[in-house]
Amino acid sequence: MPHYTPLIATIVAGFVVSFIMGAIAMRLRVSPIAGYLLAGVLVGPFTPGFVADTNLANELAEIGVILLMFGVGLHFSLKDLLSVRRIAVPGAIAQIATATLLGMGLAWALGWDPLAGFGFGLALSVASTVVLLRALQSRDLVETERGRIAVGWLIVEDLVMVLALVLLPVLAGMVRNPAGTGILTLALPLGLTFLKVGAFVALMLIVGRRVIPWALHWVVHTGSRELFRLAVLAIALGVAAGSAFIFDVSFALGAFFAGMILGETPLSRRATEETLPLRDAFAVLFFVSVGMLFDPRVVLEQPLPVLATVFIIVLGKSVAAFYLVRAFGYNKLTATTVAASLAQIGEFSFILATLGIGLGIMPESARDLILAGAIFSIVLNPVIFSYILRKPKDEPTDEPAAAEEPLATTLAPAAEPSRAHILLIGYGRVGQLLASQLKARDEPLTVIESDEEKARAAEQEGHVTIYGNGIDSRILLAGGVDRASALLIAIPEGFDAGVIAEKARNLKPGIRIIARAHSDAEVEHLTRLGVGDVVMGEHTLAMKMLDLACSQRTLRAMT
Repeated sequence: MPHYTPLIATIVAGFVVSFIMGAIAMRLRVSPIAGYLLAGVLVGPFTPGFVADTNLANELAEIGVILLMFGVGLHFSLKDLLSVRRIAVPGAIAQIATATLLGMGLAWALGWDPLAGFGFGLALSVASTVVLLRALQSRDLVETERGRIAVGWLIVEDLVMVLALVLLPVLAGMVRNPAGTGILTLALPLGLTFLKVGAFVALMLIVGRRVIPWALHWVVHTGSRELFRLAVLAIALGVAAGSAFIFDVSFALGAFFAGMILGETPLSRRATEETLPLRDAFAVLFFVSVGMLFDPRVVLEQPLPVLATVFIIVLGKSVAAFYLVRAFGYNKLTATTVAASLAQIGEFSFILATLGIGLGIMPESARDLILAGAIFSIVLNPVIFSYILRKPKDEPTDEPAAAEEPLATTLAPAAEPSRAHILLIGYGRVGQLLASQLKARDEPLTVIESDEEKARAAEQEGHVTIYGNGIDSRILLAGGVDRASALLIAIPEGFDAGVIAEKARNLKPGIRIIARAHSDAEVEHLTRLGVGDVVMGEHTLAMKMLDLACSQRTLRAMT
């Protein structure tokens, strides 16, 4: 067996170069996404040196898209999806129409025919699944109302693009042979597509709801963690592939429905944990694959068309989305979050461009502009998100009934208590138990939580609450870490807890820190950082069981 194969070379080059460029980007305080994209340019066919296999990279990236949408489906329910249908369906269709018209306007200015402009505009109208989800997940927004609206909007866009992939070949045939076409030529493929999508959804809701949970519960009873991990991946990839090959539905949409069905079972949390490492790794390959397709010469040869394309993607369709969300009665923060989520393009855009060029309805230069627009919009997207989330929330008087209630304590300094308070990071299951016990003992407490809904729940329980990430020193200061008697780090990620502990020590050197850990490596890491008390669930559980066993034996001996 040869040691060098294109598949291994592509994976190795993608991971190694993206790690180096991502680390450099982080060092320069730039989003690592920019580093991953540049890594793709470096290993792509348009720069000297090693050239990875573009086709293989694209196929590997598709796995990342599948796992990402599967992960989102795990956190979604059919109820969540239906709850945003009134805004997601009309909003997505109106935004697609706006972006398509803007794209057609640019195509007309470039001298292209209307059909080429239609395909080009459609390609600019659909957001990237990977970029949108990475932006929402990195800020813990997926399970908030605005996150659900953005994801629901994305699903509607995907469904429209499935129809577009059917529609473009029919339109191309009608343009070539206008005499031999009629209403049936258009209605038949569209009707067949609606039928296939409906059959897939029905199959997932009727059969999938029974088969998928039953299969996973059976695997759990085998006691094999390896088999469970394999079962989760088989469901995600198998349903995604089946939806594409049998029903002509996109991989991403199939994976989303599989995750949504599994998300209704008690095993959803464990399934999320099992797929997380692969999901992150293959998501990086998506950005690398985009970078590989980019020819930097297009920026020098067509600067004004490139600028106009980026303008349509970043400003045109996001402004349309903003006003559409506002028109449905949501506040400015929700509208700007949804608008920023959609201010980029990705995988479906490339598929449409390839199809359009293959059908002869779009010029080769259209693909170059679409790729340039994708690169620049993906790089700008984290910057746009950071700017939006730095803006203050709306005043309560500006909030309509449909909007989210603003957190009264969001990013506001905690009120200075009469005696030193305890600062709690994380309001999950462990954090909620700690908070309730501290409240029962009348201990002053301030909670820091990065999930908006959990922060709202903490506030409703009467705790002083700071909405933000404890890794940020500004958030720790807002929580009064410099006045706190103790810091309880209740988040499940031990290595993130280490970063928080270091920053807390810098702000108040003598503070007592108590953190939780899930492995010996995390315990060792936290101890090395000077965390005085580290609680590991397995150790505590074992000691309690031992105490109970020994006390029971002593009791029997005495009787």
